[in-house]
Amino acid sequence: MIDGFASPQGTEKYMKQAISGGRPATHFRDFAGLKLSSLGIGTYLGDISKQDDEAVENAVYNSVKSGAINVIDTAINYRAMKSEKSIGRAISRLVSDKVISRDQVFISTKNGYITNDGDFPKIDVMEYLQRMFITPGTISADDISSGYNVMHPSYIAKCIDKSLANMRLSCIDLVYVHNAFESWHADVSREKFMDMLARVFEVYENYRKQNKLRYYGMATWTCFRSPEDSDEYLSLESAVKAAESVGGKDHGFKFIQLPYNLSYSEALFTKSQTVGSEGNLNILQAAAKLGIGIFTSVPLFQGRLLRAPIPDYCGITDQMAKIVQVIRSSPSVIAPLIGQKTPEHLAENLKIADLPPLTEEQFKEAIELLTHRSK
Repeated sequence: MIDGFASPQGTEKYMKQAISGGRPATHFRDFAGLKLSSLGIGTYLGDISKQDDEAVENAVYNSVKSGAINVIDTAINYRAMKSEKSIGRAISRLVSDKVISRDQVFISTKNGYITNDGDFPKIDVMEYLQRMFITPGTISADDISSGYNVMHPSYIAKCIDKSLANMRLSCIDLVYVHNAFESWHADVSREKFMDMLARVFEVYENYRKQNKLRYYGMATWTCFRSPEDSDEYLSLESAVKAAESVGGKDHGFKFIQLPYNLSYSEALFTKSQTVGSEGNLNILQAAAKLGIGIFTSVPLFQGRLLRAPIPDYCGITDQMAKIVQVIRSSPSVIAPLIGQKTPEHLAENLKIADLPPLTEEQFKEAIELLTHRSK
């Protein structure tokens, strides 16, 4: 078990070492006192195989060792827990090899979706759920949504315990409830969902008190980028109020995750959020006003944007940089999370870390060019 968590001192040390190695200081974001790289590594895709186990482990190890990435993202259901286990091995190696200390890296995971354990491949998801949770009485079949998601507090607690064990950590920096509204809005009323969300947040707050969890958040797909009249819409302010109801003003709800790329641009252009008396805000603006940091998913649109015709902007001609730079430079975004398992992909992604993010003026210029509208 590896003790500790990302700290201001540890992440600042990582940043200073990166700068001394030639990385621009603006590659790092300052949020909640932490210095976090403006690129993160995601661990979603891959097979449940020894080959991919090793590939994910080595990608995490080499990403952190490079000095360019100290943000690591996963979920308990990614590769049926095997991504978490690969991260655990990578962090153990990094610490034992004295490449880093635990307090230099920020590690996040997600829970809520049902999953099996990839180390027991003959036991499928439903059999695993039956044996581990339904038969012992932890949950009932009624606690599973039509989207195969569970928000029962006992299930959430057991998932956190399992994630801690999988990653060999005494404390996780960030745990998200995973696509919760997307998985439940068709099954329960909005009022009922908010009650369920508050009960999940109560579990997270209890784990914070035990120093097993630092922060929590919501990893989402559509709810924070939908129009206000959509059934899939959720107010970020209402989620923050749910956290305040159980954790007070010092609650740990500090982060959200959502898709954002050159195709999924709703985070920037859909103005459906309200904070206090101020409406007509996009989710990036609302998050800033509420003190919420944003990590973004699918920056490459699972590779499809690599083949898309994208005009050069701000002197950038490299396809990968054209895709990532504008997302990485958006207001309120801490880091896009990029999956990378091969040494070739890692080397290509690390080139972006050598580039300073766009300035505010360059960002406006890029958006106008890319979308033919001013921002």
